[in-house]
Amino acid sequence: MTEQQNISMPTKYDPKAIEDGRYEWWLQKDCFKAQPESGKEPYSIVIPPPNVTGKLHLGHAWDTTLQDILIRMKRMQGYDALWLPGMDHAGIATQAKVEAKLREQGISRYDLGREKFLEKTWEWKEEYASTIRSQWSKLGLALDYSRERFTLDDGLSDAVKEVFVKLYEKGLIYRGERIINWDPAAQTALSDIEVIYKDVQGAFYHMEYQIKDSDEKVEIATTRPETMLGDSGIAVNPNDERYAHLVGKTAILPIVGRELPIVADDYVDMEFGTGVVKMTPAHDPNDFEVGNRHDLERIMVMNGDGTMNEKAGKYAGMDRFECRKEIVKDLQEQGVLIKIVDHLHSVGHSERSGAVVEPYLSKQWFVKMEPLAKEALALQQKENEKVNFVPQRFENTYTRWMENVHDWCISRQLWWGHQIPAWYHNETGELYVGKEAPADEENWTRDQDVLDTWFSSALWPFSTMGWPDEEAEDFKRYFPTGALVTGYDIIFFWVSRMIFQSLEFTGERPFEDVLIHGLVRDGEGRKMSKSLGNGVDPMDVIAEYGADSLRFFLATGSSPGQDLRYTTEKVEAIWNFSNKIWNASRFALMNMDGMTYDEIDLTGEKSVADKWILTRLNDTIEKVTELADKYEFGEVGRYLNNFIWDDFCSWYIEMAKLPLYGEDEAAKKTTRSVLAYVLDNTMRLLHPLMPFITEEIWQHLPHEGETIVNAAWPTVREDLHFEEEAKNMQLLMDIIHAVRNIRAEVNTPMSKQVPMFISAKTEAELAVLEANKSYIEKFCNPETLTVGLNVEPEGKTMSAVVSGAELFLPLKGLINIEDEVARLKKELDKWNKEVKRVQGKLNNEKFVASAPDAVVAKEREKEADYLEKQATVQKRIAELKEM
Repeated sequence: MTEQQNISMPTKYDPKAIEDGRYEWWLQKDCFKAQPESGKEPYSIVIPPPNVTGKLHLGHAWDTTLQDILIRMKRMQGYDALWLPGMDHAGIATQAKVEAKLREQGISRYDLGREKFLEKTWEWKEEYASTIRSQWSKLGLALDYSRERFTLDDGLSDAVKEVFVKLYEKGLIYRGERIINWDPAAQTALSDIEVIYKDVQGAFYHMEYQIKDSDEKVEIATTRPETMLGDSGIAVNPNDERYAHLVGKTAILPIVGRELPIVADDYVDMEFGTGVVKMTPAHDPNDFEVGNRHDLERIMVMNGDGTMNEKAGKYAGMDRFECRKEIVKDLQEQGVLIKIVDHLHSVGHSERSGAVVEPYLSKQWFVKMEPLAKEALALQQKENEKVNFVPQRFENTYTRWMENVHDWCISRQLWWGHQIPAWYHNETGELYVGKEAPADEENWTRDQDVLDTWFSSALWPFSTMGWPDEEAEDFKRYFPTGALVTGYDIIFFWVSRMIFQSLEFTGERPFEDVLIHGLVRDGEGRKMSKSLGNGVDPMDVIAEYGADSLRFFLATGSSPGQDLRYTTEKVEAIWNFSNKIWNASRFALMNMDGMTYDEIDLTGEKSVADKWILTRLNDTIEKVTELADKYEFGEVGRYLNNFIWDDFCSWYIEMAKLPLYGEDEAAKKTTRSVLAYVLDNTMRLLHPLMPFITEEIWQHLPHEGETIVNAAWPTVREDLHFEEEAKNMQLLMDIIHAVRNIRAEVNTPMSKQVPMFISAKTEAELAVLEANKSYIEKFCNPETLTVGLNVEPEGKTMSAVVSGAELFLPLKGLINIEDEVARLKKELDKWNKEVKRVQGKLNNEKFVASAPDAVVAKEREKEADYLEKQATVQKRIAELKEM
């Protein structure tokens, strides 16, 4: 389709006006739908599914903008591009939000029961999913909504059950009693990577345990006295001669009076503390292992909510930390607490609730990680099959974690999530694991726990494509995906798990590349948080500056793997860039005289400026494509900014005015064609980063096709590459730039005509200058222009040397010497006063002695600056007086 442009572009760039309704227009035209029937090479991305717990933040906007750039670019490059959207049920986080809402109404999930509670949670999901889709639309994300998925939908549920059952049948999923990380607030198990460690000021409590039937005592230190109620043994190192005589004897547990067997185990570090360690197998992972080796009793003294249970005796019902205070008091009264030593130590906190995590003996479901990790690590040795990390250094982060991985605790004591497909026989207790319930279901009770959210998220790249149906069209066509874009903070949580699950169940990597970005921070480099009040809502930024300004900032504000500092000033600067694009495009369109796409003709005689801008466009196409393929979007933005702002707006448009306002109709036609061609290709290059403004401008340009979304990505055209003319143009630009600098130096406005002399170095350069005098006359405004070889004007001149020529401006023509001397004397007077003032401060011994070093140093910097300016002005006055 060929269209004539509509030149009725508004005079002012208004992002709201051009963005409103455009996204819906794209959706109506199915611009973002994958086209499996097209026969094109497929390229796919799956969105990292946001949690349905609230609104998207600036980190989401950054993450999705990078993906949108990739998918839009790939579509323009001729791929059948699929960007699959979806959301995550976010088990603990969502359940906590819904339970908090219920508490406001004075009820709990137990009042509702499981089914009713899940109905409420689905209502929550629908509300927030709608909000997230609205935010995606504001950002302009090219998502194929016909394929949207949710981690709790039926298809993903089938995939989860398939994976669970197969891993169980292979012995890679097991149920066992282990010390796990327990969140007493959420009352659920956590995996190792859902625990955040923080330094907390605590104490070592040193106690004496009496050896039975002896006057001897052993000193033991603990940071958690409340767990001593669950002690069932004492351990020493078998090579520790100090305690060899105690092995096999028993000690008496203070307060409780329980007898504790003394065992020898290599786990004990002879050099640490006293070399004697109390064993609490139900409340410490290391003690659990020692207890297994020596058949020590596992005594649970705590409830799931962090209170002490009936086995804690008189402390039953107390909160764990209140119990700690009471036990310390009782130990002091008994005279067995020797000392308390302050101790700063690392304490685990729940990532979700913030509660101090309790090591807790519990029967849970685990994934046996060693075999899965081994295969995932082996994959990284296969050059053409591995996952490529960008930047590459993050592969080391991934590898180190996989090499030291622990078994993954996957069961959660929640209601919102994938319920574990396991049943227990009501009479025999027999365990049954399967995708469907047992035939005589009434005799069986299903496991009440759900799976860790990350268990279903780990299947996201292939479960969303129709797996476990390996004949599903999307799975066959779009898996593995092309790239994953995500932050470095979830390499452990998500990236690693997708890799080993994909490898285990599809035999392939889930994505070819994983582009890692950092965190969005404020202008001072601080992490954005509610407590600091420095968070930024991307929707507020869009409301003020438009989606394109925010997107361009997010895409270009840092290099891969680095954090991004957000400042309003940077976004505002990009709004100014957008405004520049708008005004330049509007000028070009107003001078295209109703040109249609078919009328664009680049075969006519082209000026040096035409050939230069076409060559610069080729260079920009080549660099932008190369850099985008390397995910260097910051550099992509820099090249585009330089080309649009400097080359196109500052130079070419100004030079195009000569033929456009002239009488040569052939030159006018060629200039209009160059403007149309360059603008069209520039909008295409810019489109993935700034989709709204580029679509709007492109619709006004003479164009072929319905939308820029499906326009072809620009390619270098050798027939429009003019290296020699580009060098010639550079000579002209250097001369014009040098003249502007000289005029600025002596405060002579461009409007004042002055004589000008140019001495070319060779005949070739002379020919260029002679042929393009019109540009020099237009932009340098000479009174007279002399161009030749070996030109040497008489008298004092201001001169500049550029590659290929030297130029001279007679000083008498530039300035009125008497007026300039008078002006410089005023300036000298100013610098004399500044020098006197700053030296007065620095000569004041009291100031130098009492002021902070940084303040004194700042004053010395000012002194050096003022003295330099003073000397420069004095020198200039002397030179002028000699004339």
